[in-house]
Parts: sequence; structure tokens; C-alpha cells
Amino acid sequence: MKETGFGQKLHIDVPLFIGIIVLSLIGYVVLYSASDQDVDLIIRRSIHLAVALVVMFAVAQIPPARLSGVSLWFYLISLGLLILVLFFGETGKGAQRWLGVGLFRFQPSELMKLALPMVIALYLSKELPPPSVKRVLMVLIFLIVPVLLVAKQPDLGTAMLIAVSGFAVLFIAGISWKLLAGFAVIALSSAPVIWNLMHDYQKNRVLTFLNPEQDPLGSGYHIIQSKIAIGSGGLYGKGWLNGTQSHLEFLPERSTDFIFAVFCEEFGLIGVLILISIYLFVIARGLYISMEAQHLYGKLLSVGVIASFFVYIAVNMGMVSGQLPVVGIPLPLISYGGTSMMTIMAGFGILMAIHTHRRLLSN
Repeated sequence: MKETGFGQKLHIDVPLFIGIIVLSLIGYVVLYSASDQDVDLIIRRSIHLAVALVVMFAVAQIPPARLSGVSLWFYLISLGLLILVLFFGETGKGAQRWLGVGLFRFQPSELMKLALPMVIALYLSKELPPPSVKRVLMVLIFLIVPVLLVAKQPDLGTAMLIAVSGFAVLFIAGISWKLLAGFAVIALSSAPVIWNLMHDYQKNRVLTFLNPEQDPLGSGYHIIQSKIAIGSGGLYGKGWLNGTQSHLEFLPERSTDFIFAVFCEEFGLIGVLILISIYLFVIARGLYISMEAQHLYGKLLSVGVIASFFVYIAVNMGMVSGQLPVVGIPLPLISYGGTSMMTIMAGFGILMAIHTHRRLLSN
């Protein structure tokens, strides 16, 4: 029997869409408080969300077969833009990450968050899993080049997200555990080399993570204040608009990177559990879409997209609570920021395209 209705006609997965909207609405509530009731910021966030939703709807209309057809070109274009950043990129906050076209400025690294899992999914879907050693090595080339280019900017947080999205596709394709163990040994043995290549401020972030109390009024100040805000929320929180750490301006970047600390202080443990439950619902829906995908390309790509979303959440919550070094990754759909929201929504559009076109094919 042919399925009809709102979701099918617009190629929108309704459960996933509801989860996205609920998270976005929570984002408005927290952002209004974190920004000291800055209406202009809320308006700008509304514009970002509206454009991001249009992007999601547009991507959702693209059949998976067409997505696979443009995957290689999308990757090569994104890679070319990353190379252009090395020579012509605009600098901000000590990092050369942006390309400017007239009044428009964007980060090519955001495109690579989608382009890498797309091209790896395409390449690995050409043969039945598990992938051969030759294909695994080729995937590593696809992965390492953009990761190094992004790390060079420097932007270790985004480089990590790109790497995870690629490895997630490789893992779900059935890579040998022996190869995984070999990669782990190589990664651990290369740690001293990576440390020597890191910038001084990056090394300082790692040292601060290990012992923030060694410089409580300097490099450790932000993470200490963030942990105080999280702990002071208690079970039920201090109430909306009543957070002292944020409103007395103890918290840094409270509208972006550290917005989770604002949420914890105002809504407490109960609020955090509800927020995490909604995130888990979205992740579970993404994994369900992967399992229901008709073709290997769709299965692999959807896992890469949802793995990237999961890492966004885990790293932001981890760094704000002092469990991970601060790397400047926003809390998805909650933090203020237009570029990351566009990427996340485009990823959700891919998931919806994979799922809704699957249903059309089965009718």
C-alpha cells in the first residue's frame, strides 16, 4: 500500500524532524538566557535556523543515487577549497579557516564534514564488506589529507569531527579488528610526534585539561567556572534566567561553546537527562534509518552522518564538564552559530533522503 502524508510528500522523516524542532526550541530558551535576553541575537539565530531548514528540505529531495553520483566531485571541490584556505584564507581569532566571497564568508572545513563520509561510503559500497586492505588504505588517503589540511589551519576540533565521520563509515563497513588494532598502535606511537607539532596554545589546553587548578585565574579559569556552574545547578536547577555564573559573566563563550554549562545551572540534572534523552532519540532514529537503508551506500553514509552528530554532543559536553580538553565545538542545535547549523541540517537532510526515497522505492 502506497504511503502518503506530509512526511512522504516532502521527503521528510517526521520523527527525526520532531526531534530536530524540539532541540531547536530548547536552544532558543537557553540562548535567550545565556545572551542576557539579547533579542537581536535571537533574531539572527532565527535567520540561521530558517536557512538551515531550507537547506535540509532541499537536500532531502535528492535521491540517494544522485547523492552517490556527486560524492566524488563534492569531495574534490571541498578538498580544493581547503587548499585555497592555505593560500588565501581569512584569519580570525588566530586561525586561518575562512574563505571570503564578497560579503559572504564560510569555512570549507564544514563542507568536508559531509564530503568525506559521502566519498568513503561511495568507495566502500563498490564491493561487498568487509573492505579489502587495498580499499582500507585508499580510504585512509581520502581521510588523512583533509584532516591534515584542517589541522594546519589550525582547527583540531573540526579535524577530529572529520576523522570520526570517516572512521565511522570504515568501521560499519566491517574493517578487520586486526587492522583496527594496528591503527590504534600507530596512533598511540605517533602521540609524541603530534605533541611536538601542536601549537603552544593547543599544548596549553591539554595541560589545563589535566590540571586546571594549576592556573585558576589564567588558563584554568574558564573550565573551573564552567564546572562550578554545572555543579551549582543541583537536581532541579536554579530556574530559567536565574543562573548566576552566566548572568554575572563568570562563564566564557556562554552563547556558543559553553552554553551547556548555562543549561545545567538553570535546569539541573533533571533538565540534562531530558536533553540527553532527546539527543539519544535523534541518534537512535538516525541508526534506524541506517538499518532500513536499501543500499550499502545509504547504510554507510547515514552512519557517518549520525556519528559526527554524536561526537558534536559528546565532545562539547565533555569539554564543558572538564572531561576533555577545550576544542571549540558547539552543542548542536543549542549553541549560537550559523555555519555548524547548516552542516548539521544538511546531514539530517541526507538521512531523510535515504529514508524517504527508500520508502518510495518499496511501494
